[in-house]
This record gives sequence, structure tokens and C-alpha cells, in this order.
Amino acid sequence: MITVTAAAGHLGRLVVEDLLQRGVPAGQIVAAARNPAKAADLAERGVQVREADYSRPETLAAAFAGTDKLLLISGNEVGQRLQQHTNAVQAAAAAGVQLIAYTSTLRAETNSTILAEDHRTTEAMIRESGVPYVFLRNGWYIENTTDNLGAALQYGTLAGSAGDGQISGATRADLAAAAAVVLTSDGHDGAVYELGGTPYTMTELAAEVATQSGKPVTYQNLPADAYTEVLVGAGVPAPFAALLVDSDLGISRGEQFTPSTDLQRLIGRPSTPLADAVAAAVKTA
Repeated sequence: MITVTAAAGHLGRLVVEDLLQRGVPAGQIVAAARNPAKAADLAERGVQVREADYSRPETLAAAFAGTDKLLLISGNEVGQRLQQHTNAVQAAAAAGVQLIAYTSTLRAETNSTILAEDHRTTEAMIRESGVPYVFLRNGWYIENTTDNLGAALQYGTLAGSAGDGQISGATRADLAAAAAVVLTSDGHDGAVYELGGTPYTMTELAAEVATQSGKPVTYQNLPADAYTEVLVGAGVPAPFAALLVDSDLGISRGEQFTPSTDLQRLIGRPSTPLADAVAAAVKTA
């Protein structure tokens, strides 16, 4: 039995779809979601849908019952997710899960960004739990930028504080495929995979947006204070804006770059080219 947490979210849903495409019987897949109604379509296809709320440990025991391999997708509630991850790891150990695959971040041991702190602590917790594990250190989702191209296409500018930092970005679909490989094959116990695609800078990404859209788009690098003002002015809550700026500064220091080819080796093909990812995003922007 393979259980995928956050299965109604972007990444989790892609993993479930990939598992089905690989021939895993629907009845051997558990789509664990905080709101099971959002995964109703998966239930209609025979996937087991179970409630799993990281903040409500009582839901996790039932969700993880009978699970052999668990994909623990990191929570997105900053400030709460370390306790949420603790709840999930404890429930997995109690349920007798044989493998935890955890979605972490690139270079978690040395990554100095605020967002990396919870990943680093969670990795240590999983190691100490005694449950066999594999860490999927996902690189920057290309969709972090391409899902929000409307303003860039309207005003001709992508703003940030990433400088000329190299980003080993990858699409969610590629990272989901890597997770599915780990969940459906052996030999990954104790592995730490640094999962990144072909690197690019924000200047190069903006140029690709311009090429694919036929509109002038450039990258404007801003000091941290100025970028914070832009985000808050656009309606981003101040605490979240601070995290986004901190992440960009991490990019500028090279913390979203990896020379690793782990992603390509796992999925058995090159990662999705930036041009293809941007072209797909421009069509729906």
C-alpha cells in the first residue's frame, strides 16, 4: 500500500496520477487529504481517499493504517508545519510504515533560508524515528514563478531579489515522477536525492517569458526592502512577503542550485526544458 499525503494539492495529485500510469492498482493507493472532498474524483477511479490533517493527529492513524510506503509532502503552513511534521512522523512510526519519502529542500543541511529550517529539523526527526527513509530534496518549482505571470505580461517586469543566482528549477510533474519512481522501486532506503533541473537565472527566465509570449518582459532585481514593499503593496501579507524575500536572497547566494543529476537519473530522461515549462504557462496566463 502506497499513501500519498496532501493528495489534493498540486504535487500530491500529480504523484497519484503518475502511480496510476505506472500500473499501480488504484486500490493499493491511498490519497490522504485534509479535505477528502477535494479528492472525490480519485475515489471515483478506485483510489482509497482518507482524511489526513497534519494538525489533527487523530486523523493520521487511520489514514496511515496498512501503509507500506508513505510520501510525506511537507506542509505549507509556515510556523505550524514542524509540529505538523512531528505528528505525521509519529503516526507513521506507530502505523508500522516501512518507508517515509519526505519532500525536503535542496542542500537542507547547509541551506540558510528560513524555509529550510523546518526541513532540516524534519529530516533529523525522521532519521531518529527509526523508520527507513528517503529524502527527496526538491529544487525550486518552476511554477513558483510561472503560475503568476499575469502581472509580468501586463507590466513587462518580473521583480525579485534573486540577483544572478542560478536556480536548478524543475516542474512539479518532473518532481512527482521522481517520487513515483521511489515509491514503486527498491533500493532507495537511506538515500538523499538532490533534485534539480537545468539551471537558469531569473533574467533568463524573464527572457524566455518574452520569447514565448512575444511581449517585452525583463527581470528587475531589487534590494530586499524594495522587493518587500512591492509584495506587500500587491497584497501579500507581511510575514509571507518576508519569507519570499528571504528565499530570493537564498537564490542569490546559490542555495537553489545543485550540480546533481539525481532527478534525471530517477525519471530516466532529461528534466523538462525551461522553454517548454514557460510556453505551457504562457498559454494559460
